[in-house]
Amino acid sequence: MPTTSSSSHLRWLVPVLIVVVSLTVGGGLLARELYQPPMADEDVRPTRPTTAAVPAGRQPGPGRVELTTDAAAHPQAEPVRALLQAHFDAINRRDYDQWAGTVVTARVQAQPRQEWLANYRSTRDGSILVYRIEAAPGQRLTALIGFTSTQHVADAPPDLPRDCIRWRLALPLTQEYGEWRIDTIPAGSTPEREPC
Repeated sequence: MPTTSSSSHLRWLVPVLIVVVSLTVGGGLLARELYQPPMADEDVRPTRPTTAAVPAGRQPGPGRVELTTDAAAHPQAEPVRALLQAHFDAINRRDYDQWAGTVVTARVQAQPRQEWLANYRSTRDGSILVYRIEAAPGQRLTALIGFTSTQHVADAPPDLPRDCIRWRLALPLTQEYGEWRIDTIPAGSTPEREPC
């Protein structure tokens, strides 16, 4: 017959073992997450050829906005794709009113119609690919995109006077009037760009 002292020890042994096993398993899972090498971004492969596959005479490539598998998996993928499609269509058609419906009010105020038309007078955008859509602070999103623009050399950025440029940038998106809009790009952020 067990003594009171040994039954008291057994009564505490089971909960202690459960806690120790739980901490060991939890610690192991945490260590695996922290020390596991990052997986290759296989999902970020484009769903169609990149701009490099477009022959020079056919740049900037198609005007349709495409999504990688990774971007397409985001719950807001279709609203973001539709927003960007309307945005790039507006630029390609020189449609200021349509463009104004894709950006926040502050951007419209910063770029009145005549200035916008002058800035985009020869621009044509294509080969538009959304690589990823990420959550951002304040219930916002960031769309990581790449595209190609063609323009007269005189209308190109002064530090990259080329008629064909490949761009990669992070577009901030926010809700305005109940819809996603392209927000103002933070000061100091520079898009990646290179000649075609």
